[in-house]
Amino acid sequence: MTAAPATAIEVGTVVAEREVHVTRDSLVRYAGASGDFNPIHYRDDVAASVGLPGVLAHGMLTMGLAVQPVSEWLGDSGWVAGYGVRFTRPVVVDPEQGATIGIVAKVGTVDDDGRPKRIDLTVTAGGQTVLGKAQVTVAFR
Repeated sequence: MTAAPATAIEVGTVVAEREVHVTRDSLVRYAGASGDFNPIHYRDDVAASVGLPGVLAHGMLTMGLAVQPVSEWLGDSGWVAGYGVRFTRPVVVDPEQGATIGIVAKVGTVDDDGRPKRIDLTVTAGGQTVLGKAQVTVAFR
């Protein structure tokens, strides 16, 4: 991961990459922290009964994990001023293997001084994009 820029940076530059492994234990901890105890996030039978391919990671957990590398890249030099995504596919969390979420953050636009204005995220699990139009607006001190 590179440090947030003090000078100009080009559109398309990768500023952060990460893989995050999520387990069923991760889902239980997130449910406790968020208060989202929907059983599709921890019970295979309930997930199957509503037509899902398995237990799913919480969408907001996936969204939060995806922006974390950008926040760390910014450090003390800036902040996340805005963030939006479209949930395109669920993250299925296998009871034994879990799931790995891949995150690549690239500069999407720059301001007149050449500093990043928008960071575009590519977020995948199981070889498929799970968040679409994942964009982070950043600001600098």
